[in-house]
Amino acid sequence: MLSVVASSWALFLGIALIMLGNGLQGSLLGLRASLEGFPTAVTGFVMSAYFVGFLAGSTLVPRLVRRVGHIRVFAALASLASATVLLHSVYVTPPSWGAMRLVTGICFAGLYVVAESWLNDRATNETRGQLLSVYMVVMLAGMGSGHFLLNLADPASFELFVLISILVSLALIPILLTAAPAPEFQTPSAVSLRQLYRISPLGVLGTLGTGMAQGGLVGMGAVFATEAGYSIAQVSIFMAVAMFGGMLLQWPIGRLSDRFDRRRVLTVVTFLAAICAIVASMVAGPFAEIAPAWAIFALIGVFGGMNMPMYSLTIAHTNDFLEPSQMVAASGSLVLVGGIGAAFGPVTLAGLMSVMGPTGFFWGLGLIHAAIGFFALYRMSRRAARPLDDQGAFVAVPPRASPVAAYLTPASPEAAAPAD
Repeated sequence: MLSVVASSWALFLGIALIMLGNGLQGSLLGLRASLEGFPTAVTGFVMSAYFVGFLAGSTLVPRLVRRVGHIRVFAALASLASATVLLHSVYVTPPSWGAMRLVTGICFAGLYVVAESWLNDRATNETRGQLLSVYMVVMLAGMGSGHFLLNLADPASFELFVLISILVSLALIPILLTAAPAPEFQTPSAVSLRQLYRISPLGVLGTLGTGMAQGGLVGMGAVFATEAGYSIAQVSIFMAVAMFGGMLLQWPIGRLSDRFDRRRVLTVVTFLAAICAIVASMVAGPFAEIAPAWAIFALIGVFGGMNMPMYSLTIAHTNDFLEPSQMVAASGSLVLVGGIGAAFGPVTLAGLMSVMGPTGFFWGLGLIHAAIGFFALYRMSRRAARPLDDQGAFVAVPPRASPVAAYLTPASPEAAAPAD
């Protein structure tokens, strides 16, 4: 395992730098949009454009990789993402930001496609899940740490945009200088959503709802914190602890889902996320004057700890009802379902915030997770639980992964083979 990680150090370093920039960019744009007076609903559409671009990139970039190769695509997309960031500080209007977020989403989807293909090529059936876990830690730790960079300069100026551009550009260096050969490229064939829903209704709708909540959290979290009157330091802490909470609780929750009925674990986790969100709406709203400052950070940290593992739980639950030969294609389809949900998340929360004020952010997150929980209870009444001996192993999947990550999730040689 150590040798596999060591052989991929350039990739992990490049991804860490990219995620530092991505984390900073997400919080900076949300904060700057509020400072510029963008209407909350408009900001929701701007932030959703990233996830729309991500979906488009996940489909389009694999074709480009087959034509010109991994390293060229990685270099081109990182350069484009770096340049696009700088344009945010030049053209500060909702339409231009929406277009640039769309381009950024396409670029980052492509970067993930390259990274995950590279990891899959380095992995064996024994190290596949472990390597994916390291990848997830690098992504969440990088994104969480990136939010703290918000304190290095005035968000109303251009310096932070320059810093993001530098970080993304620096990510090219370890990748381009690596002596490791680029991998052969393959993408999973898709399973129709109708067929996948027949196999696992909870897996499909749970992934869709989880994508909405995660997209809303990442896209509108900084907007909420700014509108709630938090300082720049508090905005960065608010966003970072959600990422770190998700990183820390992935494995404990995953182990529980391997030892007990996975649907029950999923149901408890999503209801706990809903409760955290609703309590947070009280702390940030009616009780804001008397609640200690750390209370909201603790709540969003626990919420992130419940919210982030949900993505992996829904994929693992779906895999429990699949044949090994179906897992790669189904996982790839679920990644796209999560991306569709993420595209609707910021818009949904922005609409609630426009009507209810900043606390609409938490009410939206709470309602999404509660809906997943009630649907899970309904599904329990319709189908018997899978025997524990027949459950597959939980594998932590990054919240923002491309369909190529599906090749890293299976634990069996049969499932690891290409579905097409």
